[in-house]
Amino acid sequence: MRILFRHMAALACAMTLAFTVQAETAIHSVRGFLPDLRFTLESSGGKVITQDAYKGKTVMLFFGYASCPDICPTTMAALSHVMENLGDDASKVRILFISVDPHRDTPEILQAYVNAFDKNAIGLTGTEKQIADVARRYRVAYQIEKPTGDDKNSYEVAHSRGVYMFDAQGRARILASDTESVEALTESVKALLKNR
Repeated sequence: MRILFRHMAALACAMTLAFTVQAETAIHSVRGFLPDLRFTLESSGGKVITQDAYKGKTVMLFFGYASCPDICPTTMAALSHVMENLGDDASKVRILFISVDPHRDTPEILQAYVNAFDKNAIGLTGTEKQIADVARRYRVAYQIEKPTGDDKNSYEVAHSRGVYMFDAQGRARILASDTESVEALTESVKALLKNR
């Protein structure tokens, strides 16, 4: 009986792992499940930006921070490749990068960071409350650890991952894993552009 239980447990673990791997590389339709694009944040130059600035544009939204060592630069590089793949249609699309580290990510630092990846990318930040509100709206989890040592800027930030896609009317349409292929992300954006 113990051996059977072990085999069943191993099978359950294997099935869970297989499902997890599949789920991590999936592109999900979220139409009707997530709210429309809405925020009030700050961009470089001290401009207050809302969702109205992107009316008529398809938006790829990603939450991260400029000093992120791995996930954020990898995802931003992938999104910049998507923009390249779109050719002339890239003018109809914007990448919005919302910082979950408002203490270190000033609007200027953030914009310089996203500019390194794509000229159509916009870096957005705000107060702790503004960031928390928009993160809660899209069910994004993040945690800022307390600084270690004397350097108040030396701390880790953990955040959930995913690329949110909104159509030209600002409706949430797709949630994609940040590990999804550039080709699959490109096809998702193209599909949204066709249904403008």
